Amino acid sequence: MVGPAVGMLLGGCAALSSEFASEPATEPPERFAHAQDSRPHQPLAWWESFADPVLNQLVKAALTSNLDLEQAVARVHQARARARLARSELFPMVTPSIGAVDLDNPTNAGIGAQLDELGLGSDLIQGFGFALPDRLQLRTYHLSAEFAYEADFWGRNRKNALAAGAQRLASEADYLTARISVLAETIGTYLEVVDSRRQENLAEDLVEVLRQRVSLSEIRYERGLTDLLPVYELRRELREASARLPRIQAGTADAEARLWVLLGGYNEELSALLAQESPPSVAPESIPVGIPAHLLTQRPDIAAAQQRMLAAGFALSARRAELLPSLSLSGTIGLQATDSNDWFDPDQWFQNLSLNLLGPVVQGGRLRANVELAEARLQEATAAYGKSVVAAVHEVEAALVGFESSRNRHELLTSHLEEADAEATLQDQRYISGIGDYSELLAATQMLIAARSALSGADRELGYAQLTLHRALGGTWAAEDGPESQHTSTATVPPVRTLASSKE
Repeated sequence: MVGPAVGMLLGGCAALSSEFASEPATEPPERFAHAQDSRPHQPLAWWESFADPVLNQLVKAALTSNLDLEQAVARVHQARARARLARSELFPMVTPSIGAVDLDNPTNAGIGAQLDELGLGSDLIQGFGFALPDRLQLRTYHLSAEFAYEADFWGRNRKNALAAGAQRLASEADYLTARISVLAETIGTYLEVVDSRRQENLAEDLVEVLRQRVSLSEIRYERGLTDLLPVYELRRELREASARLPRIQAGTADAEARLWVLLGGYNEELSALLAQESPPSVAPESIPVGIPAHLLTQRPDIAAAQQRMLAAGFALSARRAELLPSLSLSGTIGLQATDSNDWFDPDQWFQNLSLNLLGPVVQGGRLRANVELAEARLQEATAAYGKSVVAAVHEVEAALVGFESSRNRHELLTSHLEEADAEATLQDQRYISGIGDYSELLAATQMLIAARSALSGADRELGYAQLTLHRALGGTWAAEDGPESQHTSTATVPPVRTLASSKE
């Protein structure tokens, strides 16, 4: 079923389809198959949905200092400059000139020598009572402007400008894609750091508990209260837990190093923030599961693919226009005088005009080949746009399923942790009351540590699932029926620090 999402995604292409392209056959759905509601939504600063102040600070630092974003900003500047260059072809080129020319030649050289050979030189002039100087000297002043202009009858220059403008928009959409990617990597790496640190602390607690259990088991074995097999089993668990701890510590160091790269370098202030105890980065229950399909229109990769398809269509029109004759006008107009007093005399004006009508006759098939190349590029760009829409739809569908699955698993592990915590509390009370065994308390504590470790991993997986859904939707969503709906997204605004100086 095709709905409003189709018009928003393909409307820009339909306006030009009659000129150079057909609409892509791929159309997004009106709503996603796994969406459970269709409440209206609008964007917000989506990383704030993790409700983690440390994460908010890291995101702010990444947007300020990330080097990948700096490269993306530079590419936007380049695309904007190319667009201005293409637009400049629509206007006449004017080159002002001011100067003076000195002529100082001997009379018997140059044209004087040729006149002598024809019998019209100095001897003839002296016969009339005139004497020529030995040298001819002349100074000419000029103030002029050279201009050139090609009449764009067939729209070639205009289409080239439109193509460059579409490429500029595609480059800006690429910047937004890079921005979302950097944010996703920063958030994902932070979730990994948080979980690794929790796992490291829990692993240390587990090693200590197992050491105590091994010690008690050895005492019981020495007293003949148990056989050797439980001792060997506990020793094996202790060795495995001890060996796992260095791997966790190495993983924590690696995740922190990758986080610093994303932030553009080590930062003592942010390092102090990371040292703080961070709240669980779990998706809040208020996040809507039903996501309307029209939010695909905010994905910058789809926007970039659409703009590149439009640019390819404009380029094809420009290549077709090159098959037709071109009319160009060039010349010079200005003032010229041999006396500086007459330099600005309007009567001293001069002009040189040239009108050229050029038509392609024999080009060795070059122009036709250019048209065929442009047609193939348009077909490629159209297919790329269709692929981006298809991929986006399936990414959102998969992200919705993954988010629900992760949330269900998180709920089950939360229930398991509550049971393990209750059992550990019970065994602690029994031990304090003198009716319980310390080994049973240690066993219950070990189960509690395992439950906490599993839930920490589920926290990270649920955060990843939420992050994947944000990324699949271009970063943002929020239900309008809550106070969060008043937030606005900064995801579509390039950093003022780096892009505000660009002139459109």
